[in-house]
Amino acid sequence: MALAFSSSSSSIAFSSSNPRQEQGVQVTSSNLQFSDGCFPAPASLSLSRKRSQAVKALNAEPKRNDSIVPSAATVSAPDVVDNKPVDVVDIEKLGKDLENASPLEIMDKALEKYGDDIAIAFSGAEDVALIEYAHLTGRPFRVFSLDTGRLNPETYKFFDTVEKHYGIRIEYMFPDAVEVQALVRTKGLFSFYEDGHQECCRVRKVRPLRRALKGLRAWITGQRKDQSPGTRSEVPVVQVDPVFEGLDGGAGSLVKFNPVANVAGNDIWNFLRTMDVPVNSLHAQGYISIGCEPCTRSVLPGQHEREGRWWWEDAKAKECGLHKGNIKEENVNGNGAVNGNVTPAVADIFESPNIVNLSRPGIENLLKMEDRKDAWMVVAYAPWCPFCQAMEASYVELAEKLAGSGVKVAKFNADGDQKAFAQQELQLKSYPTILFFPKHSSRAVKYPSENRDVDSLLAFINALR
Repeated sequence: MALAFSSSSSSIAFSSSNPRQEQGVQVTSSNLQFSDGCFPAPASLSLSRKRSQAVKALNAEPKRNDSIVPSAATVSAPDVVDNKPVDVVDIEKLGKDLENASPLEIMDKALEKYGDDIAIAFSGAEDVALIEYAHLTGRPFRVFSLDTGRLNPETYKFFDTVEKHYGIRIEYMFPDAVEVQALVRTKGLFSFYEDGHQECCRVRKVRPLRRALKGLRAWITGQRKDQSPGTRSEVPVVQVDPVFEGLDGGAGSLVKFNPVANVAGNDIWNFLRTMDVPVNSLHAQGYISIGCEPCTRSVLPGQHEREGRWWWEDAKAKECGLHKGNIKEENVNGNGAVNGNVTPAVADIFESPNIVNLSRPGIENLLKMEDRKDAWMVVAYAPWCPFCQAMEASYVELAEKLAGSGVKVAKFNADGDQKAFAQQELQLKSYPTILFFPKHSSRAVKYPSENRDVDSLLAFINALR
């Protein structure tokens, strides 16, 4: 079957791979009815080669601002219209049933229940494991990826390798060219280094993803609990997506499967090696978590994988927005980020004779000193913060190791009335914030890592002494 679409500004043609279907269909712009501000979304959808049934468009376009002009779009025209009612799935029960299931079992159940209405989100990193699991089920499956325009060359080559290995076509989603142009012309190519990555990610990733998910009832991600202890430690294997909407629209209209949520990173790699799955060549260069080229770098041995992403920002910014629902909007978010002013009544922490308890005047004096007799290590914390509590043992041990070394270890309760001061003077954006005051420098150096074990803290101190 051939389908041609023509208008005054563009012409798009589609042809069926079935040689027996020769009848042509001509569609003109006068035949198409769109509501004001809505346009057909780009949707060249791919399947595994086992798929025999036509596919519904993945990216039903949401209403958009009239100032955004769409580029020419590819639109799939299914040969078969499926009017069967959609089964209502009890997500809470399904989650309990799959809580301890294997990734293969979770993947099989997801594909069984949602068929053409579900797709795998593929980033070009180790979540190729998801494609392998889908392939092992023997069921048809769909894969989509976000091409931000800023990916590494190695990632593009990897996309091509994966397509050939599995005999599929990845469904690429692209950012709106006009939005990208406006961002770059207004703020430059690398504005995210100065004012944070959220705006760029919103244009290049979040909005294209939102368009893609509007054509689905469920999606599959490669999130793991050990990827980011601050934001992903409670990721379930199946959930109602808390952020995005699906095909039917409205809250609760999209289901999110995380088949490898309970799998450790090492086990993922053992699986990939065992199954001889192709992987991104950047992994061999020290890259673990792979995103856009300007925002991704390799990590050193012992560093957490997310430290290679947006390394110039605080821990609370380690999500690009695709999984924003992981971040809790409470007094402390998933990374200890400061959101509110409520101070729960809890016992103080970091209690040790080797740790100096600094008052507000004490920390102010330390800030003013330009020539200190000793170097100082100071943690700005909130007693109720679970991440502060989690590092208490290692910080106490650090103080014991540094006793008499010329480095004093201290704490400053930056909660409650002191929070505004700490945010302005101590670079506080999340609890805990760890600062090192060198002996002969007036400037405090902020500890940049999420690793708060004794060895990591000592390495930081020794690098600045």
